[in-house]
Formats: sequence, structure tokens, C-alpha cells
Amino acid sequence: MISPTTIDQVFETARVEEVIGDFVNLKKAGSNFKGLSPFSDERSPSFMVSPVKQIWKDFSSGKGGNVVAFLMEHEHFTYPEAIKYLAKKYNIEVEETVQSDAQKEKANERESLYLVSEFANKYFQNILHKTDQGKSIGLSYFKERGFTEETIKKFDLGYALNEWQAFTDEALKKGYNIDFLSKTGLTIVKEQKRFDRFKGRVMFPIKSMSGRVLGFGGRILITDKKAAKYVNSPESDIYHKSKVLYGIYNAKQSIAKEDNCYLVEGYTDVIQFHQTGIKNVVSSSGTALTSEQIRLINRLTKNITVLFDGDAAGMRASLRGIDLILEQGMNVKVCTFPEGEDPDSFAKQNTLEELSLYLDENARDFIQFKASVLSEDSKNDPIKKAETIRDIVNSISKIPDRIKTEIYIQECARIMDISEEVLFTTLAQINKKESQEDNKQFKKNQKVFEVIKHQQPVKKIDVQYVLERKIIEVLLLYGNKVEDFEDLVLKENDVGELVLEPVIQQAKVFEKIFLDLQDDEMEFTNEKFKTLYYTLIDTLNQNSDFELKNFVNSVNQNMANEITNILMEDERYALDNWERMNIFPKGKNQTVAQLVSETILSLRCFLIDQKVKEFQQETMQSKNESNRNILEEVKDYSSLKMLLSRKLSRVL
Repeated sequence: MISPTTIDQVFETARVEEVIGDFVNLKKAGSNFKGLSPFSDERSPSFMVSPVKQIWKDFSSGKGGNVVAFLMEHEHFTYPEAIKYLAKKYNIEVEETVQSDAQKEKANERESLYLVSEFANKYFQNILHKTDQGKSIGLSYFKERGFTEETIKKFDLGYALNEWQAFTDEALKKGYNIDFLSKTGLTIVKEQKRFDRFKGRVMFPIKSMSGRVLGFGGRILITDKKAAKYVNSPESDIYHKSKVLYGIYNAKQSIAKEDNCYLVEGYTDVIQFHQTGIKNVVSSSGTALTSEQIRLINRLTKNITVLFDGDAAGMRASLRGIDLILEQGMNVKVCTFPEGEDPDSFAKQNTLEELSLYLDENARDFIQFKASVLSEDSKNDPIKKAETIRDIVNSISKIPDRIKTEIYIQECARIMDISEEVLFTTLAQINKKESQEDNKQFKKNQKVFEVIKHQQPVKKIDVQYVLERKIIEVLLLYGNKVEDFEDLVLKENDVGELVLEPVIQQAKVFEKIFLDLQDDEMEFTNEKFKTLYYTLIDTLNQNSDFELKNFVNSVNQNMANEITNILMEDERYALDNWERMNIFPKGKNQTVAQLVSETILSLRCFLIDQKVKEFQQETMQSKNESNRNILEEVKDYSSLKMLLSRKLSRVL
């Protein structure tokens, strides 16, 4: 167990915008930050971070909370792991109390897979650096590739002994469960036999964006026609190869800083580039590029430069990846290396300045690249040239931005020596075909949609829910603020009419709200708001130095998520830097007393309406003398509502 002192220090030190900025490319938006959701596929940013409130909200998925909640959602950390991650980031020493056996048993299966993978990572490094076989075979190989000791340690490179059960035996000896060794793929279990999957291979750990070990890639060093050159960990609960990029942990900050990501094919390409000095580079680890991998980059930058070696066949096979990048609304360039060279060998032979210059001078727009590759097959062949042009236009059709589409059509017309009109016609045909296919699917679903539409009438706005939510928001933002409130005292004037006379009283916002709700015997109908309301009132009453950040960190995750939903909803539509256009909108904090009065009065009017409806219902159901009394009550309530409405209009 982590000590409360450490937890308090972590929450006091950690900045939500800094932590999330390691995973999502955040852009300033007024007093907040915006970015693309890391939890869903979106092109318009709906992920918001509030540095003032130290909370975040993802409007596409509905998730939100504090800095720890983000790490638990995004990295699937347990609460203690999230605290430890933040402590490490901010150089805070972690004080721990001894865990009981029962607490240790609580570790879930997913966490056990992470622990096994982390053990394996350290084991393989230890074998590489501290055993004769590791030094003579594994370390020698890495040094032959030109990797320095610093680079080898930075990427946690390792070696698996060329023995059938060396790793498995050591893991079992240390108390790790054979089921988890099998599920991570580190051990192959066949009936009663157990084998090390990566026997005799140099090891490349594959990490998440936060640095957790998800799986491994292993390269064999001996010539064996029956054995694959590279072997990767199989799919598991923690490792999904289509959603992972090798090197993303080491590259994320450079990608965001340089606003560009170099995409290569292999592990050694990434490492050699990084060692040369170009750190914004990742690899799809030899697998075909996927949409999930592209979205991972998209959270950090909109720009990708794909690096190919001189192998023409390999380049053609990778053209599909370019279309996937374009579909995500990203900008893509392509750079090829001289024949016989790949990113690894080229980086090894050149200095940082030479490599940077080569990349700058040879990175081409995807149209120029596609045209040059495909044109090789269509020389002096009109039919093949037509196919090449259609292929390029098909790629352009993937681009969601219409301005970019038009510019690329113009560029294609220039390169391929064809009229823009023909290209636009072809583009329209492609889009029409796709639209027709979409319409077919739509018509199939239309009947079902109609049934659902008739079964589910439009839901009316729950006025009381909205007003209760607003009261919670006011308490969270301004609960301890002292304001001058204009109270209304109901009096009878000289002619016997009921009138509301204003009286100015000074009070804290939470005191004013609490007393008003008590006086009118108003109860919250929403159970979540009710619990949150009394928790807030109690906290505000006991702590004169109430801070929103500390309150969010002190409540359970469900309550914290509800707080985030309430506070960030308005931020989503906040005015962004209007002052530069000499427009100065009035902030809520400038009219807190007015906001409180308006909300309470609105709730009173709503409840009066509800009461009048109840009386009317009673009148319809009852046909006796009590009707006269009910009507009198209705009249009194209606008079009170009219007085409140006048006051409400003046407040508004």
C-alpha cells in the first residue's frame, strides 16, 4: 500500500496537462487545452483538459476525471500503479506500507501479464549483459549493428539463452504462474512440455506509450531454414500488434515537438535513427500498417513521412498504407533510399546533418511518389497509364478535406499531363460509387430505424435535473465565495396585496444555497446529485480553504466522473480568445450572486408548477367540498409564482 503522504504529494505536484500531453497532442483553446480523443476514432477534437480545475473530459466517449483517472483509463493502470507512474515522472519518493496476502491476491489477471512481461524484460537484459553466452552472442550482434552501450540500455535490448527452458525455469523459480507465462506467449505449453518461445534470439521489448512492456520481438542469430528470422509475441490481453508501434515510448515527445513522425519498417531502423539523432521515428514492426496505429500517431501530429528502402516490390506493397493515412485526414510524404540501402544502413553511414538533409531534400508528396512508382510499369502503355491515374485519384478520394482534395487534383493533373476536368469527373464517379454503396446499406437499415424511431418518442428536457445539476456546478466552482445576495421577503402592502421586498444580505454561496433549499424544503430528486450535494455541503462547511482539485481527488471514481461531466460541459462551448477581437464576454464569476438567485428562483417556479399540477389533478378526481380549498391553494401558489417570475425576469 502506498502511504497517504505520498499520494497527497503526487496529487499536489502532478499537472494534468503535462501528463496527458505525453499521450495526446494538446493545443491551447482559451484557458483550456484541446486534442483528439485517445479513446475513440475522431477527426474533430473533443477531448478537453482544464489546467485550472485539473480535470479532463472526453466528449466522444463520455470518460473524464483527474490525472489518475486518465492513466487508469488510457494505460489500464491500477490506482497504485498510476500513483507510482506519476511519482516516477515527478521524482517523488514512494513510501509503501506492507501488503497483506489478501491484497496481493487482488492483483487481476491483466496486471499479472504486465508483471510477467516486466520480469522477462529485466531477465533478458541481465542475460545479455551478465552471462558469457549473452555477451559473446547477443551483445556482439548489437555492437556489430553499430549500437552503442547507451542505446542498447535505452531500448532495453536483451538476449534469450539458446536453451529450451532457461527462461521458463527461472520465471517459475521466482514464483510466476505458468498460466501467465503461457498467455503472454513467453512460454509455449504443449501437454506436459514447456518451451521458451524466444530461445536463442536477441530481444526487442515492445512498449506502450507510457513505457509498459506489452510484448517482444525476437531475432534469430543462427542460420536455420525452418526457423523464422523474426518472431513476435502472440496476441494477448495486453498485446495487440495492430494497435502498437515500436519505439512510440521513446519517440512521443519528439514527434509532438517536431510535428512530424517518421514511419519505418523494422526495429533496427528505429534504433539506428534514434542513435543518429532523429528521435521522432516509429515502426509498425514488420506488420501491415493499420488504422489503429495511424490514430496513435494522429494524437501527436498530423504529419507522417513514410520511409522505404530501395526495394520497389516492397514499396508497391506499402502503397495501401498511404491510403489509410490519407483516410485519417493526415498529411503524408514518402522518402526512399538509394537501391541496396534501408533506413538502418543509411543512418549508420551518415551523420545527423547528412541524414536530416537527405530526408528534407528527398521527402516527396505522396502523389509524386505514387506517380513515379506506378509509372515505371506503364511506360508507353496508354491503358496502364490510365490505370495509374485512376489509382492516384482513388487515393485522393480518401482525403476528407475538400480544399486539400482540389489542390492534389491540380498537382496530379500537372504531373500526369492530363486535364483537371477529367480528373474531377473521375473523382466524382468514385465518390458517387461509394455513396451508392453507402445508400444501399442505409436503405437496409432504414426500416429498422423507422421502427426504433416510432418506438422511442422524443425525450422531454428534465427541468429539475438541469437545475439540480446547475446547483452542483455553482457549489463546485464558487461554494466558498462570499457574495451580496438580494433576498426577497414576502409582505403585505397597504392595500392587502402580497409583494416581495428586497433585502441585501452577505453570505457564502454554499450557505445561501443550503438555507434557501432548507427553507423551501426542496429535496434533490436525482440520487447522484443528492449524494454529491450533501458531500459538498459537508466539505465546504468543514474546510474554509476548499479547493476543487483536492475535492475531486478525495472522492470515489464514480463521483469524480460525475463532477467532471458537470464542470466540463460548459467548457466545451467556451468562447475562445474573443478578447483579441475586442469582445469581452462577462464571466460567470463576475455574476455569481445573480447566477445563484436565478437558479434557485427557477427551481422554485418549477416546483410551484408541479404543485399546481398536483392540485389540478386532485380537483379532477375529487367532486366534494374540498375542491374550494384546493382552488384557494392553487390561487395562492399562482400568485407566488407570478411574483417570483417578475423577480426572475429582473434578474435575467
